[in-house]
Amino acid sequence: MREGWLGDDYLVLFSESEIRVANGRYKFEELLPGFKVLGLRGWDDFIVQDAAGNCFSVPTVPVDPHYLESFQIPTAKAELVQDSRFVGKINRYTKPIVFGGDPNLGENRTWITHERHAELARFWNKKYRDAGTGVPE
Repeated sequence: MREGWLGDDYLVLFSESEIRVANGRYKFEELLPGFKVLGLRGWDDFIVQDAAGNCFSVPTVPVDPHYLESFQIPTAKAELVQDSRFVGKINRYTKPIVFGGDPNLGENRTWITHERHAELARFWNKKYRDAGTGVPE
């Protein structure tokens, strides 16, 4: 795993073996069929890749194809500036914005592990889909 600041983005980039684990942990094939998760961008977005090799970012909640935005993966030579305060942690919304959570830093944010992040991403995305919430076609 490579993680750190690249400009204004805090990135977590999974190694090849971690990609397989992360895709299983997040059950990513259910969240966004045909894509795999490569990492995290700023804790609030997944970095994903489609079958053709195109890379995108998409919110962790909701994982919805309407919100895919093109994203350029940094090269292996790009130096990520490590920040020891954040290594191995994810700053997560307690209540996602899409469900009315406060987008500002404060009481609606908490530090969690990668494993807990996967549990919460699955939970909130299921809740989003069960509610029939989505962007109209």
